[in-house]
Amino acid sequence: MYHPFSVAETLQTSWNILKKNFVTIIVFSTIAVFIIALVSTAWTVFGSQQNFATQIAISVLIMFINAYTTLGLYKLIFTLIDSEYYEFEFSQIIPTVRMVLSYLSIYLLLALVVAALNIFLTGPGGVLANYPLFDNIFQTVELIVALYLALRWMFFICFIVDDNSGPFESLSQSFFVTKDNILKILALLGIIIVFIAIPFFFALEVSGIFGVTLIITYPFVNIILIVAYRKLVYSHQDVDDDISETL
Repeated sequence: MYHPFSVAETLQTSWNILKKNFVTIIVFSTIAVFIIALVSTAWTVFGSQQNFATQIAISVLIMFINAYTTLGLYKLIFTLIDSEYYEFEFSQIIPTVRMVLSYLSIYLLLALVVAALNIFLTGPGGVLANYPLFDNIFQTVELIVALYLALRWMFFICFIVDDNSGPFESLSQSFFVTKDNILKILALLGIIIVFIAIPFFFALEVSGIFGVTLIITYPFVNIILIVAYRKLVYSHQDVDDDISETL
């Protein structure tokens, strides 16, 4: 390829983007975390007291809020990258309904498939319920397949936001763009997991105050994903991904 994908270059570019737009990104991240925490707390306090229909309605509302905040962060990062030399408006970072529905449909479909498969094979009365050895083998295979698909589909949100792709189209595009760089993307995924795991570890084992660092690490790992996505796309198109094109 004209410009092979580089993990080190991706991290450096991501760090430059975070530094250049630190205040904007952190303010958005803080507001998003506050909204999600507020809604989650309200659900914990009042949700269990409601009837089943109300609980379902609140759950759907929470899903939409999570979708809008996640996609909004991606829209913000893409906008900051693409609007380096000119001002942008707030409306540019609001996800469209199509984006939200594509995002939610993927998660709901995957959750449904996994749940149905596990109930049919390993649940009470399932095909493998009375065969512990085969049950363990199935769970191991399921974990391996899940990790592989997570690796190949990790850029589907980028395609939904940047390319306005539908649910199945975004999964297919992510699968294609990752095909020649599996080991590098695996290394990148490992780095991303570390950035997320360290704050959780210190928050649980040392002090909950360390959880605040997620306000920085969470947007940073998403910047890494977005920069990696852009560089992978450029690499597959055999065009130079000069830093001016990703900043």
